[in-house]
Order: sequence, then structure tokens, then C-alpha cells
Amino acid sequence: MDAVTLEAAAARSELRPDLRAAKRLVVKIGSALLVDAAGLRRGWLDGLAADIAELRAGGAEVLVVSSGAIALGRRVLGLPKGALPLEQAQAAAAVGQIELAQAYVAALAPHGIQAAQVLLTLADTQDRRRYLNARATLKTLTGLGAVPVINENDTTATDEIRYGDNDRLAARVALMAGADMLALLSDIDGLYTGDPRHDPHARHLPLVPEITPEIEAMAGAAGEGAKGGMVTKLMAAKTAMRGGCTLAIAKGAVDRPLSALADGGRCTWFPASETPAAARKQWIAAMKPAGTLVVDAGAAQALRRGASLLPAGLRRVEGVFERGDPVSVSTEDGAALGAALSGYNSDEAARIAGLRSGEIEAALGHPGRAAVAHRDDMVLWG
Repeated sequence: MDAVTLEAAAARSELRPDLRAAKRLVVKIGSALLVDAAGLRRGWLDGLAADIAELRAGGAEVLVVSSGAIALGRRVLGLPKGALPLEQAQAAAAVGQIELAQAYVAALAPHGIQAAQVLLTLADTQDRRRYLNARATLKTLTGLGAVPVINENDTTATDEIRYGDNDRLAARVALMAGADMLALLSDIDGLYTGDPRHDPHARHLPLVPEITPEIEAMAGAAGEGAKGGMVTKLMAAKTAMRGGCTLAIAKGAVDRPLSALADGGRCTWFPASETPAAARKQWIAAMKPAGTLVVDAGAAQALRRGASLLPAGLRRVEGVFERGDPVSVSTEDGAALGAALSGYNSDEAARIAGLRSGEIEAALGHPGRAAVAHRDDMVLWG
């Protein structure tokens, strides 16, 4: 799809996604938006907080992936400008993370919103058990009405401290949280056909329905001066779109940046072709099962009605697997019901089979999860 076709498609207003229709939105904040030569840009952050409050009032859950800890910490510690040795960057992150968290708490508090700090690395979104733990925490926080403010755990990470990582981390967080929209607020207003600083004929692309080799070539030219680079933003777009999440790249250095984006502000949209739930179901269905959860007739009926699989309905466990591994779900007579990600390893699942929720702790020696397989992590056949 060439640039002219993309521009023609973007001109059709019905193709432009509506930020205010998002059910769960992840917002990525670049460091330059939060911190300038004078320090924290409190007025800008207050405007962002007002936008978050407005979106939440409209029914959306909002999560924030925020850079800025190292930039804030280096000012507090009096470290010089420019690249820092790893140990100094980690020290700056340790100090700056406190400053960053306090800034979000102060900005959101007037709106009656509680901020929550979550520190991750890319590895936390790759290891299955850590992924599930982080996913459960994010789901619980948003369910309780808090806004998770997520940043890389730069105090212990090594190769993660470099520009662009939070673009990719934001996309992974969006998929982890089941978000249907991700806004990358940065110092560039989207993708161009060339580098607009040097090419007077470079055209802005408002809509990119598919990331082709031609689109990737444009990113290599257009993003070299942008913080994080356009290449990493396209990597984030690929990840988001595959997971059913629509992504926008927008210039964030405006008052009320999310309101500006919702009101038609200049950006590039990368629309997903399906919902996050549908994409996740396809992913689960395509995985090779490591074992089987065999359920009774009552549980089978409950699953078909959209319920989660509780221990009381589990009859036996076949195979050896870990928590988070894909498993088949079948009836006692061998009929295949579907596939799921197990909430327990095979040993624990076998020990709690047939038990009621109140009996799980005594059987395992610690409090367990209510579901052997949650309905969000399950796909049924037919």
C-alpha cells in the first residue's frame, strides 16, 4: 500500500479510531515530555492527569507507561549531562523513581484517583509465570480503580537502559492488560514518508492499516532524530496490532495531549483488525497443550455459559505442566471442550481437584487462586 493510497484511506473519517471509545487505554509518556532543563513539567503532567480523569469518567480504564526516572534522578544527584555509566544510570533511576511516583500521585490526587507504581523489565513480559503474576496485578489494580504507572526496573536492569525500550514495553503491557488502545506520546507526531527535517516532500501518514516492508523503510528514514526512534515505535505497533490493540503515535508536547488526540489531533493510527480478546483466544487455541484438565458435566455446562473453571468441577489432571502452560479441557467421557492457560501447575491442580474454594488453602498450604483456569484465559470449541 503506497503513501497516496494510505492518505486517501485516512481521509475517510470513519476509518479514524476514536480514543474516547477505548475500554482500556495504555498511555506511554516519553521522558522529554515530563522533564526539561528546568526539571519536572508539572503543568503538563497536570493536564495529562485531567485527561486521564476525563477518560475514566467516560468508562475507560487507563494505564500509564512512563519514562523519566533517570532524567529526574540525575538532577537530584547532580550528575552531568550526556550518557551515564551503567552504575550511575541505575543510581539515578533509584532516586528518580521516587520523584516520578510522587509526581503522579500529586497530579492524580485532585481527581480522586490513586496512582500505583509497577516496575517491570521486558523479561517480566517474556517469562510466563512472571507475565501471569504481573497481569494479575495490573488487572486487580485497575479493577480497584487505581491507575498503574509502569516503568522499567532500571535499578537492576542492564541492557534495558536505552532509548526506545519503553515503546516496546508499552506494547507488551498493552497486550498483558488486554488493552484495546495504546497511545505513544512522544516528540514526533507520527510516521512520514521521509525525514521531514530534510525532505520537503515528506508526507505525514495519518493511517497505516498494515506494516509492510515499504512502511518499515519509511520508519528508518523518518525516525532517526526522534527519541527512541521511529523503528522502535513500529516494533511496538506490530506487537500491539497482532494482539488486537490499536496504536497511535502522537506528539505529546501540547496541553491536554489525550484530549487533543481524541479531538482529531495530528498523529498516525495503526488500527488493529480484531479485539484483544479475540486475538488472545486465537493465541491460546494455537498453542500445543502440555496436559489436560478433565471436568465433570456440571463444570462443562458452566464453562459453556462463560464461567471460569473452579476446582470443584475438576475431576482429574493428565500430563505434567506448570502454571501458565496451555492445557486441553475435556469431559470425563473424553469429549474435547476447549483449551486454556492453567492457573496451577499439574501437581497443585491434582491436589485441589473436587475441592471447594474454602478448602484450597488447607490442601496446598497457602492461599490459592479461585480458578483453575480463568474464562479470560480459555477458548471453547464450537
